[in-house]
Amino acid sequence: MAPLDPTMGPLLLGVIVCAVFYGVSLSQVYYYYTRYPRDPLYMKLLVAAVCTTDTIHQGLISHSIYWYLITTYGDVTALSRLSSTIIIEVIFQAFTGLFVQSFFAARIYKLSGKKVWLVVPVVLMIAAEFSVSIAYAARGLQLETFAELVEVKALSLSINIFAAAGDVVIAFILCTILQFSKTGFERSNLLINKLILFSVNTGLLTSICACISLITILALPDTFVYIFFFFMIGRLYANSLMATLNARKGLRDGSSAAPDTSVSLRDLHPSHANTAAFSKRDHNSSAGIAIRIDTHKESRHDAELEYQSTKYGSSDKHIVEAV
Repeated sequence: MAPLDPTMGPLLLGVIVCAVFYGVSLSQVYYYYTRYPRDPLYMKLLVAAVCTTDTIHQGLISHSIYWYLITTYGDVTALSRLSSTIIIEVIFQAFTGLFVQSFFAARIYKLSGKKVWLVVPVVLMIAAEFSVSIAYAARGLQLETFAELVEVKALSLSINIFAAAGDVVIAFILCTILQFSKTGFERSNLLINKLILFSVNTGLLTSICACISLITILALPDTFVYIFFFFMIGRLYANSLMATLNARKGLRDGSSAAPDTSVSLRDLHPSHANTAAFSKRDHNSSAGIAIRIDTHKESRHDAELEYQSTKYGSSDKHIVEAV
């Protein structure tokens, strides 16, 4: 029997580390539902969907390592065969990525003043990653051994490329939008800087993980090191979503210098952010974003969201924006 360190070793470690991050994700889900009970229904359903796909993914990879090390123990030939669960997990990881990246794409759409041209490249990369993942899983289920995976190596590389590129583009666009939204006020600029740093961090880990998976599959093709990092991508997606949602209260409270200060995110044209940011505008005016500090008494119920984007017009309606 060949040494199992370069094959089953990374696979086992991947399952263990993913289980740790899965536990962190569950604790964040519990925190979200207890702290934000008045979030919109679609947001609660999104969290439930991500938690479900994340749970199924953890179950599938746990079954795969159990099958290799326990069920087929002593069967040397089984170590070279493909367990169906190790292929099916790709599908549920793809759904996790689809849900989370779509959430960030929707955030770009709202914060940019509904500029479709900014969202199109992001949506295309999200769709490409999801489609390639499904194609990989469909083809992989027809294979019997790990050696045959070379037939779908191009698809495997493409998944990691689109995952890394998508996260980088999302972070770049969000940071650019926020940077051009600075108003010149110290408090609002401080909040924007925090949001920029947070936007970079939420996409940084998944991008790095996808890049390492891509590098290791090329540099170490005869090992399962790349599978370790591939397993982690889905778990990092789930945690980045939950961290983003749960950080809202902290960002709001951290930017408030007094009890009667609240932070709201409004659709303002960047060129007017410093001088006319507080005046109502016509429906046909172009929209960017700016951070505004309101010195009115804010409502302190637990479910209140701290960021609001506003459509200008006679009604001055507020649209809840989860930044």
